[in-house]
Amino acid sequence: MAPSLTRLVPPDPSFRTHDAVRHALQAACRKHDDVATYQELGTSENGHPVDGIVLGQGEQTVSLIAGNHADEPVGPETLRTFILKILAEREAMQPWLERYRFVVVPHTNPDGEARNRPWIEQWPDPIAYLRHRVREKPGRDLEFGFPDMRVENALVSDALREHGPFVFHASLHGMATAEGAQLLINRPWTFRTQALRDAFVEAANEAGLRMHDHNRKGEKGFFWIEPGFTTTPRGDAMRTFFHAQDDPDTAGRFHHSSMEFVMNLGGDPLALVTELPLFVVRNDDPTPGVPDQYLKLRGRLPEIQLRLTQNEPVDDLLDPFELRPLPLETAMRLQLRALELGLETVAEA
Repeated sequence: MAPSLTRLVPPDPSFRTHDAVRHALQAACRKHDDVATYQELGTSENGHPVDGIVLGQGEQTVSLIAGNHADEPVGPETLRTFILKILAEREAMQPWLERYRFVVVPHTNPDGEARNRPWIEQWPDPIAYLRHRVREKPGRDLEFGFPDMRVENALVSDALREHGPFVFHASLHGMATAEGAQLLINRPWTFRTQALRDAFVEAANEAGLRMHDHNRKGEKGFFWIEPGFTTTPRGDAMRTFFHAQDDPDTAGRFHHSSMEFVMNLGGDPLALVTELPLFVVRNDDPTPGVPDQYLKLRGRLPEIQLRLTQNEPVDDLLDPFELRPLPLETAMRLQLRALELGLETVAEA
C-alpha cells in the first residue's frame, strides 16, 4: 500500500522563490535520473526559466501544474515540495513512482510570482496582501490562455502534448478569501467521484474547515455538484457569460482552460482544481449554496482598496469578517490529499 502523499509536507513550511528552488529541483533529478528528468521548457516573457519535471515509470500518466494565477502561491510550493520530498523519500514513496508517471510544471507563471513577492514576504499579513497583490486579468490569465495565448501557455502546452494523453490532470489554485475549502471537478467525472468528495470533506473538517458552498447556477461554467464542489469552468462558458453582459471584448480574451486542453489530448482524464483560501472568512450560520459573509466581503473590497490607496485604516471594514490565515502547512496537506484522492479514483476506475 502506498503511503499518504500528505506525509511529504514538512513541518512549518514557508514560501520559497522560484529561483531559490529550481537548483534543488535540478540536483534532485540528477541524483535520481533513473526515475526523474528535469527540463527547462523555455523562458517566460520576462526571462525567467519555466521548469518541467517528469517523475516515475508507471503506465498511467498524470499532469500537475500550479501558478496559473499570479497571486496564488500555495500550489507552486506544494508541487515543489512534492517533487523534492518524493525523491528524498524514494524508498517509501516507490509505489507512487511505479504506478504513475508525473509530468509536473511546479510554476507556470514565475513572472507573476515575482510581482507578488512584496506581500508573500509579509505573509500572513492581510493588509500587505490587499495592498500588493497582483492578479492578471482576462487576456493575461494563464489558466484561460491555452494553448498559446502567452509564451508560458505555449511552453506548458508543448510539454503536455509530448507526454499526453493523461488519466488525471490537476491545476492547483487558491482563493483570496473563502468560508472554507472548495474542489472543482470536470463534468464527465462528477458521477464517479462521490467517494473522493466524501473523503475530501472529511480531510477539510479534520483541518478545521467547512466547505465553501457557492451555487453559481452554471455561471461561467460553474455547475453545483454538492456543498463545496462545482464543475470546472470552461472557456466557452466564460465567453458566453461576457457576451450576455454585452462585453464582447472581454469574451474574446478567454481561450481554453488547462483542464479543457488536457481533455482535448484524448482519453478520459479526471480533472481537479483545488480552491483553498489564503484567509478564512468566519460564517457561523451560512445559507445553503450562498456564502453570505464571503459575498459581503467581496462587496466591500472596492472601498477597502480605495482606503488603502489613500493610506487610511480599514480595520472597521475587515473586523466583522474575522479573517484568519489558513496555515501554509494545512493548505499544502489538503492539496496533496486532493491529489492522492484523484490518483486513487482513476486507479479504481
